[in-house]
Amino acid sequence: MSSVPAQSWDTLGTVARSTDVDRPMYNRPNVVKSIIAAVERDDSQTWDSSAQEFPPCVRLDFEGLTRFEVVCDQYKRWGVRFDNAIAVTPSNPAYPTHSGDIVLMAAPKSGFLELTFERPVQFVSGYVTSSRFTAMSAYNHLGQTITRGELPAANLANSNSGVEPNQQLIVRSPDIHRVTFYAFDGELVVDDISFGY
Repeated sequence: MSSVPAQSWDTLGTVARSTDVDRPMYNRPNVVKSIIAAVERDDSQTWDSSAQEFPPCVRLDFEGLTRFEVVCDQYKRWGVRFDNAIAVTPSNPAYPTHSGDIVLMAAPKSGFLELTFERPVQFVSGYVTSSRFTAMSAYNHLGQTITRGELPAANLANSNSGVEPNQQLIVRSPDIHRVTFYAFDGELVVDDISFGY
């Protein structure tokens, strides 16, 4: 394991890029410490996540990803794996980022992005912009749907939608093993994903 600790909001001198789930926790009493999880590039290093102590809240920093990089195991140190996700810098202004320059796009299959957790988590949050109604579903270890969040309509920027782009969707349950974002034959991007153990 690396001897360099991950950055935490307690050590950063700037304000984080999203809302209450992942804001800086300094100067706030009785709030758990959170971690900003960067991309891991050292393939020679093997992480034993069963022995690792995970922080209560993790926010994934996509800025270390390269454009058009297929995202799968880059955050395995934090106990999460992606399926059908690619890192992009949106060229279409209808899909703005929530923060930074990089978002995850559901690809190569349109409208479907999945996260699988090595250990169960208690919440997952992400900022979604989609061309269609979008469901964020959480599943237990048996693959049963246990909770769901919804984006009621398309929320592209500069459209006639009553829903702003980058809507935060959150699912909460004590036994989340897998989460899917599904845009029902539409296109979707997700930014600033957070989750908590």
